[in-house]
Amino acid sequence: MSNNIRTELETNGFAVVEGLFSNNEVEEMKNEIRRIIKEMPSVSHRTEFSCDDSESELKRNAYFLDSIDKIGYFFETGATGPNGELLVDPEVSLNKIGHGLHEVSPVFRKYTFCNRIKDIIRELGYKEPVILQSMYIFKNPEGKRSEVMLHQDATFLYTEPQSCTGVWIALDDVTREKGCLWFAKGSHKSGVHRRYIRNPDRNAKDLFAFTAPLPDYDKSSFTPVPVTKGSCVFIHGQVVHYSETNETEESRNAYTFHIVEQNNTIYPENNWIQPKEGKTFMKLFDNRIL
Repeated sequence: MSNNIRTELETNGFAVVEGLFSNNEVEEMKNEIRRIIKEMPSVSHRTEFSCDDSESELKRNAYFLDSIDKIGYFFETGATGPNGELLVDPEVSLNKIGHGLHEVSPVFRKYTFCNRIKDIIRELGYKEPVILQSMYIFKNPEGKRSEVMLHQDATFLYTEPQSCTGVWIALDDVTREKGCLWFAKGSHKSGVHRRYIRNPDRNAKDLFAFTAPLPDYDKSSFTPVPVTKGSCVFIHGQVVHYSETNETEESRNAYTFHIVEQNNTIYPENNWIQPKEGKTFMKLFDNRIL
């Protein structure tokens, strides 16, 4: 199976492993996020999130940066008012929770560092992989601002040479109508098209910046990848992909985390995500399940 995954990644830029996690394991992750939501902090800590390029959408702030090793709550654009109050039903208000679920939550840590994941990553050729970030992604029902723009993961998690791999676990059945992932097969062979870095302009309002505009991708070349609950999609850091809104009345949630290699690899100091002072990124192979 691991050899097939490596071949698919090298050929197409992504690989699907159906049924890597059982229904019971999926429910454990979903129950854990329900618990985390119940412990959501006061309105003063609410911030909205979007991947769009517009300045008004890029509300990156100290809270965003501080979430690297914590649980941060990021809401859909338009879900909160000027004082942080919710303007929509709490059940459809969140865009994602991240970026340190694999550090803070025993449940998500268990599945991030499970032997199934380690074995596949080892067979992909990694020697010293580390986890940079982890997120629970909400694809809210009926098209409520949950689309994800065309992008490469390596834009945000850049290394030299490229070593980023995304691990995307479906926690619901994922159909085209629910907003499945779409990939441009082979696009990972075209290099990194732009980067997302810490803003070199210290006077800028935004702490982060793209190094180039979003390229004009032809959506006709993309392939939809529907998967069943419990399946796992391994994503090459340079493959261009996106997802549309969820047009159904059902949830379409996912847990995802990203891995890069440390052995003989440069991780630039201007990447947006950096380990906090006195800490390092968690090593995949060296960490055992609590």
